[in-house]
Amino acid sequence: MNDILNKLKTKLQNHSTIVIAVSGGPDSMVLLSLLYKIKKEKNLKLICAHVNHKLRKESEEEAKMLKTFCTHNNIIFEYMEINEYKGNKENYARKKRYEFFEKLIKKYSSSYLLTAHHGDDLTETIMMRLIRGSSLKGYAGFNEITEKENYKIIRPLITKTKEEILNYAIKTNIPYAIDKTNNSDVFTRNRIRKYILPKLKEENKSVHLKFLEFSKKLTETEKFLEKITKEKLKQIYKEKIIDINLLKNEDELIQKQIIHHILNKTYKDNINKITNEHVNNIMHTLKSKNSNKKINLPNNKIFIKSYNKAWIEENKTNNPYDIILNKKVTLSNKDIIEIIDETMDHSNYVTKINSKDIKLPLHVRTKKDGDKLILKGINKTKKIKDIFIDEKIPITERTNWPIVTDDNDEIIWLPGLKKTKFDREKDQNYDIIIRYQKKGSL
Repeated sequence: MNDILNKLKTKLQNHSTIVIAVSGGPDSMVLLSLLYKIKKEKNLKLICAHVNHKLRKESEEEAKMLKTFCTHNNIIFEYMEINEYKGNKENYARKKRYEFFEKLIKKYSSSYLLTAHHGDDLTETIMMRLIRGSSLKGYAGFNEITEKENYKIIRPLITKTKEEILNYAIKTNIPYAIDKTNNSDVFTRNRIRKYILPKLKEENKSVHLKFLEFSKKLTETEKFLEKITKEKLKQIYKEKIIDINLLKNEDELIQKQIIHHILNKTYKDNINKITNEHVNNIMHTLKSKNSNKKINLPNNKIFIKSYNKAWIEENKTNNPYDIILNKKVTLSNKDIIEIIDETMDHSNYVTKINSKDIKLPLHVRTKKDGDKLILKGINKTKKIKDIFIDEKIPITERTNWPIVTDDNDEIIWLPGLKKTKFDREKDQNYDIIIRYQKKGSL
């Protein structure tokens, strides 16, 4: 770890106050110990910031162990508990942790926050983003140094593997705790860590350094594109409104960069909730010939297109939706509409269509005023409103009842209630089968 010690000596100024995020695991304990080694030489003031997530019974003892370590080594110990969670636990915990760290940065007038993220962490993060989909910036994972407004986040262990860090901790008798939940297969990151990463290391023991190189190249590219994007934004995005005509004049890569930039500004620390599918849906909506369109986004936000303008706002009703159906759509009430390969079901909960008869992609949306469909067999037009009345659908369910349309907003199916002229029989030509599953029937 001499190279890490030299790196710390170079990057940290003398007489600095350093806030260190310490979980109590081997990674953060090694980082804390390395900083302690240069504490006297650099005249550093060390602040150990520990967050107890209260999710494991061992966490109380781990906090005591860490406090004892800090007391014996003249390190300031700062502690916070998370006693309740809202929404996604992982995102909420991360948000609370960094709020705590920034509070300490201000309290101690520190210029540095150090975290123990290592090379395996970076590799896992990039792989998770590749699997889920992300922006160019997201695919890069995280950088060794992140410049904040008043401080820097430094990740000195980014060139080391978990194995190297653990071996060092054992060799030098550094105390640490083990989080047993890291072995659980429930979490995607754990499965990547246990099954995929070892296979990559069989091919190249230093694969983490290749991922670091990949990350740096993506970051350089993203910075270059961001510079161009910011110039374009001055004309295209004013007062949080997108000028669609101006946007369409740009290369599609720049268009996507602009959308990613807007989403980053909108979601900030929650940007990991945005996936490629969200961006693709927005791009498709912007290109659509439909003058007015809305699509749902995470965190109760909605993307609105109105003629030549588009913007993101809070979804005040939390009812209307328009979702592109690629393979499967899970509605807010847990109902599922999905494309399947085959079925023996001939009820109104399944429809078979020929893609040549419609314009793809398919959409799942809520009812609009004046909605009509052409009923199967009798070729008669009927209002959706009248079908709801005939079928005795409660008023409370009508607003959010799913309707499947093509990209021209032609209604091709009223799931669970009525088939349209687009439905095909078993002996006719069709290449798409759609099934509707109400939560009560799952």
